[in-house]
Amino acid sequence: MKRVLIVEDQADIRKLIRMTLEFENYEIHEAADGSFGLRMAQAIKPDILLLDVMMPGEIDGLQVCQRIKSDPEMAGSKVVLLTARGQQKDREAGEQAGADEYLVKPFSPLQLIETIERLLGADGA
Repeated sequence: MKRVLIVEDQADIRKLIRMTLEFENYEIHEAADGSFGLRMAQAIKPDILLLDVMMPGEIDGLQVCQRIKSDPEMAGSKVVLLTARGQQKDREAGEQAGADEYLVKPFSPLQLIETIERLLGADGA
């Protein structure tokens, strides 16, 4: 079973993502800010992180992504950045941070599942 970590400060968006993924065969974990998300990622070594870019607290989603991608133990984890910012410079910042994919809010549940399945392999499990 693939392990998914949702790092999103808005509880309603976390819930929506969790509900979308509950129909698939995933082990789902959640964090409400970047610092906790990073600690949780280091502990559970998720297969994929769904990471909000703009979050309150010490570190934002781009910084979490950079740290995960630079950690040899977690470099294989896929990172999907979730953000309301869809401009080219924002996408470039996500690429520079090492993100595997960039979804602009609002995104459809189908788009999210397709992205996850593509990144994790066709079977998604």
